Amino acid sequence: MKSVLITGGAGFIGSHLCALYLERGYKVICMDNLITGTKDNIASLFDDKNFSFINHNITTPIHIDGDVDMVLHFASPASPDDYLLYPIQTLKVGSLGTHNCLGLAKAKKARFLLASTSEVYGDPLVHPQTEDYWGNVNPIGPRGVYDEAKRFAEAMTMAYHRFHKVDTKIVRIFNTYGPHMRLKDGRAVPNFITQALKNEPITMYGDGSQTRSFCFVTDLIDGIYRLSLSDLNEPVNIGNPNEITIKELAFSVIRLTQSKSKLKTKPLPKDDPRQRKPDISRAKEKLKWQPKIDLEDGLVLTVEWFKQHV
Repeated sequence: MKSVLITGGAGFIGSHLCALYLERGYKVICMDNLITGTKDNIASLFDDKNFSFINHNITTPIHIDGDVDMVLHFASPASPDDYLLYPIQTLKVGSLGTHNCLGLAKAKKARFLLASTSEVYGDPLVHPQTEDYWGNVNPIGPRGVYDEAKRFAEAMTMAYHRFHKVDTKIVRIFNTYGPHMRLKDGRAVPNFITQALKNEPITMYGDGSQTRSFCFVTDLIDGIYRLSLSDLNEPVNIGNPNEITIKELAFSVIRLTQSKSKLKTKPLPKDDPRQRKPDISRAKEKLKWQPKIDLEDGLVLTVEWFKQHV
């Protein structure tokens, strides 16, 4: 039986990956210091004999007994609220944490997969964003702690691949939503749904004309799984290319929740991207992957989960 270490495994995406790899016959080691993750996300997995949990901060050295065949590095605050609250921790997990995970992969002769992000493209001047676009990032702005941590992590990952011959993968994750998101995550989908279910004003930053492309979490983890088994080493965009405005998203949430909420505008945060849409040609060609769940269906599933937790 092959084993996989998933850092950040109690988080939103990490918990779904833990469940997926267990289903596919792997021994799963979930590592998380629970700064933004929660054991509630993985509570159903503890009865599985092939699942184990380690509470550990990966910015300190990582020790795992026995074989590890794959390391999936998903530990990091991932929403603007989180990385503005934990700026130093975000930088450390992207730098020291990535270094420790790559060192473990090298020592165990394991395959390594880095969870990168569409934020490496910053406020893009190219639309849609392809993997060969270098980005438009403000390194000293408030979002720079996340953007540059991920850009550094990508650079270190490729250095370990080129110099130490570690078999590395990089997934650039675009906006993702679904069950296991925190109610006060700070991102648009959980914010809007939580506020709508409470019939509170829905806070929309700017005039809502900025666009995003939302991918349901089961589609995302299918793409990540395929990438982890592939022979690709260059970055791969995984996301849904169907682009909508934030205002359209807000009205969809109000309709699906039958909420009495009204929109309330707030100033647009500094360096907030105006457009975000992945070019997924590489994923389609190399991984035979594309998203299957449209936004309407995904939001219905997400709303049902939030109803049980609000």
